[in-house]
Amino acid sequence: MKQGIHPEYYESTVRCACGAEVTTKTTVKDMHVEICSQCHPFFTGKQKLLDTAGRIEKFNRKYGKAKPAAEQTETTSPQ
Repeated sequence: MKQGIHPEYYESTVRCACGAEVTTKTTVKDMHVEICSQCHPFFTGKQKLLDTAGRIEKFNRKYGKAKPAAEQTETTSPQ
């Protein structure tokens, strides 16, 4: 390995906003994070499920296949 090109490697503490602390080795002495595996909704089981069916229906109504222009003028003109 080349000398003098590698960063310093420290034993550091990672602190979460929920109060959890984890000791690890990294190039940063102390780290503060907003969310960790103890408070993240995916890991705690409090994940909110989205209603994707409603979104798909809304998309299809808005961007679904439209009738060709010739058919629309025939059906809308009262003759």
